[in-house]
Amino acid sequence: MRIRTASLLTVLLLAGCTSMDPDDGLVSITTTSNGQPIDNAQCAVSTRSASWNVVTPATLNVGPGDGDLRIVCKKAGYRVSELILPPYAQATGSSFGLGMGGGSGNVGMGLGMSFPLTTNGWYPASIVVNMNPL
Repeated sequence: MRIRTASLLTVLLLAGCTSMDPDDGLVSITTTSNGQPIDNAQCAVSTRSASWNVVTPATLNVGPGDGDLRIVCKKAGYRVSELILPPYAQATGSSFGLGMGGGSGNVGMGLGMSFPLTTNGWYPASIVVNMNPL
């Protein structure tokens, strides 16, 4: 019975580690100037492995974090604006721990390991690119 309980607990913990952010890679991009929305700006969006050309406002699926998210927006009458965002919650490494304790005549021992199942993070669900007039 103990083995089954431990196995079930391990599966549940691993399932929690592999879940992505709630937005599943969807990113909404809008452009503004002095706090007012600007539509129809042409934006080039790219990660390390993919790129997209969109017209704002736009929503696209960039997937999990794959390096910096780079957004370059252009519109007549405005300066070119560039925004570079690193992915959030990027896994950085592994750890290993061993512990021992005792008290009241009992001795216990524990072993713990942690390792990333992915090195990807995610990007913000909503991104606002500010554009300045010429």
